[in-house]
Amino acid sequence: MKPLRTFLAAIAAISLCVSAHAASADPSGTWKWTQQGRNGGAGFEQTLKLDLKDGKLTGTMVGGQTPRGTMPDVEIGDASFKDGAVAFSVTREFNGNKVVIKYEGKLEGDTLTGTSERPGRDGGEPQKREWIAKREKPAASA
Repeated sequence: MKPLRTFLAAIAAISLCVSAHAASADPSGTWKWTQQGRNGGAGFEQTLKLDLKDGKLTGTMVGGQTPRGTMPDVEIGDASFKDGAVAFSVTREFNGNKVVIKYEGKLEGDTLTGTSERPGRDGGEPQKREWIAKREKPAASA
């Protein structure tokens, strides 16, 4: 009977550790990665700021300099975070046309690994790109 109790106690302890780890997973922070350009063209830095409060994910794709010019900051939409999976969309405007880019990623520590998908040109096949973002560490206080 003692081995069974020991086994059950070990399972309970492991379950608590796994639950605590899952509960502590939080995508909040500033994330950066280099996005490959179209057709293997010059890449550009992407910055994403995420905030998870009361189970609701919000954030901003920070604008910046890209091969197409300077981009403004854009709020993310359709955002979700569940079981370590992040999903959101960004709507950008190019030459008067709105383009929705969908992002999906998996959180592991301070790394988000995922894909983005945007509509193809002139109704062509959607374009998928992989991305790996790293969470910026807060500056240490002096």
